[in-house]
Amino acid sequence: MMVGGDVVNLRRGLALAALAVPVLALVAQGAGAQSSSPVVIELRIDGVVDPFIADYIEAGIADAEAEGAEAVLITLDTPGGLDSSMRQITQAILNAEVPVIGYVSPQGARAASAGTFILLSTHIAAMAPATNVGAAQPVGISGAIASEKAVNDAAEYIVSIAEARGRNADWAESAVREAESVSAEQALGLGVIDLIASDVPTLLQEVDGAVVELADGEQVTLALIGATVRQESLGFFAGILHALLDPNLAFLFFWLGLALIVLEFFVPGGVAGTLGVILFVSSLVALGTLPVQLIGVVLLVASIVFFVLELLHPGVGLPAIAGVICVVLGGLFLFDTSVPGVAVSPLLIVPVAGFAAFFFLVVARQALRLRHRKVITRDEQLVGREGTVVRDLAPTGVVQVASEEWTAHAVRGTPRKGDRIRVVEMEGLKLKVEPAEEPATAAADGPTERREP
Repeated sequence: MMVGGDVVNLRRGLALAALAVPVLALVAQGAGAQSSSPVVIELRIDGVVDPFIADYIEAGIADAEAEGAEAVLITLDTPGGLDSSMRQITQAILNAEVPVIGYVSPQGARAASAGTFILLSTHIAAMAPATNVGAAQPVGISGAIASEKAVNDAAEYIVSIAEARGRNADWAESAVREAESVSAEQALGLGVIDLIASDVPTLLQEVDGAVVELADGEQVTLALIGATVRQESLGFFAGILHALLDPNLAFLFFWLGLALIVLEFFVPGGVAGTLGVILFVSSLVALGTLPVQLIGVVLLVASIVFFVLELLHPGVGLPAIAGVICVVLGGLFLFDTSVPGVAVSPLLIVPVAGFAAFFFLVVARQALRLRHRKVITRDEQLVGREGTVVRDLAPTGVVQVASEEWTAHAVRGTPRKGDRIRVVEMEGLKLKVEPAEEPATAAADGPTERREP
């Protein structure tokens, strides 16, 4: 049986419960609204289009599909890259089961060469002001236009992409065959892109409500108002490897790698040669993704040859001057500068040329002098010197010569501790000696073979 206090407490509990119900309903409604907020996955192509970027974009689109994201946003700022990586990305976009928005950004960015194919393959193509797209002509390793077969193949591929997306196929073909490039405003006027947007929020607002058709034929209406944009990074190790594929680093690694490999032949030791091979191989990987000109490669190799000639014939002369000139010209002509953004900075070329002269005329030359001085000190300067036996030579023991103790072998006699001896030959770090009171007869036996330790 309830007492009065219990009745009061019960009434208070019911009142609190009645108040809690609408509050919980509001919280649940807010949580539901938050969970239903559209999500846009942002992926970024920054720099050369290489296998690391291709895998990153392909995986990002697959993750967005699995997550049920509203769209994938690919922002581009690229000079181009490998044809195989470009095709991997465009195939992933063309077959995506989620809308893909391409956006050339920030201002000053470009979607050149492979970037043109990628932008045209997206469901919605946009550019920021003061950006450009185009110059998609294939370039061979000599810096010249690739074979007619390669150009035709690339032209047909970009035309098929443009037609599939309802874009200007004629301009797309000219971007490949004639390396045509246009600004964002021109691209919009030509029907190459769908819109110009100053930033990502403006872009999402502008495309909200747009209808796109996915690979399976499904029509999707974009609902991007209030969307949460989540950036997916390339990854630490892939990011480091991708960063190495840079024109400036390719130039630096190529020349320095060659220089260290050549230095190994003059000053053996293994360290310079090993580091040189690592740098040289790294440069070849980078050069394989960039529009390299053969004349630039030849000039850089020639610079090494001229510096070697200067080492063989000391004195700052024509070979050294020619080497510096070749480094400068090699850096300037290493890449096809018609491809936007692919060039070695003069701010790097000049210091490298100066370092090249210092490296070969001072460092390498001094290393050679020290190497030869070691041979003279341990061989010629010890032969003929007298010393004292520290441990009996029977026939091998220890002697002291030039204030240092050496393992020694007696070529004649049996010198005892305290006896005076004379060095007649040096073999590695071991001395051959004879009693000092005997006449020096080593010369009569023929010239002493000098060995380098």
